[in-house]
Amino acid sequence: MQICGLQKVTLIDFPGKVACTVFLGGCNFRCPWCYSKELVLPQNIALQPKISEKQFFDFLKTRQELLAGVVVCGGEPTIHKELPQFIKKIKKMNFLVKLDTNGSNPRALQRLLKDRLLDYVAMDVKAPQAKYRGAAGVTIDGADIAKSIEILKASKIDFEFRTTVVPTIHTKEDIIRIAKWLSPAKKYYLQNFLPIKTVSQAFEEKRPYSNEDLLDIQKAIVPLFEICEIR
Repeated sequence: MQICGLQKVTLIDFPGKVACTVFLGGCNFRCPWCYSKELVLPQNIALQPKISEKQFFDFLKTRQELLAGVVVCGGEPTIHKELPQFIKKIKKMNFLVKLDTNGSNPRALQRLLKDRLLDYVAMDVKAPQAKYRGAAGVTIDGADIAKSIEILKASKIDFEFRTTVVPTIHTKEDIIRIAKWLSPAKKYYLQNFLPIKTVSQAFEEKRPYSNEDLLDIQKAIVPLFEICEIR
């Protein structure tokens, strides 16, 4: 497993839990606005100091009385064939596991859920179905995204959908389309774009939506969900 980073404690990434976050290198998307290019682009990943699995699990041993959960994110964790075994080791240490995913691998997601390896899932929904390729930066099978959405909605675990709202990528109407696609669902979060160290350097020059713009978008979709908030 290619571990490119470890946040030793987080109070916000795993709702209601004190957790750590492990960052896995590699992603099958190239979202131009992504500000984690050190976890996405091979040339940037190569420059990152790595953490061995032994170092990571040795760390977890020292935190068993302090942390409730582990957030597994990337990059995109489900591109790694070793992911199920990696999470099994975490679960054997009695930690709860949250997975952050782009939903491009419904088969992997279904397997992890079937094996009861996940306690919470956050799925990033990049765009309405018709605009997914432009948002993801690669050719993507929209049916896979739709399947992952349905898998989560049919599951018994806690989950959330979220979208990073990006000027030139998303209009208000786009977010409304996404919301209608996802509904009914319990939780949907909007996240504002950060023009920092983006995969496409051109996006570092773009100005994020104003808080007023995001509130206007939220107001249009809030009736579709139990919880619809801006982060």
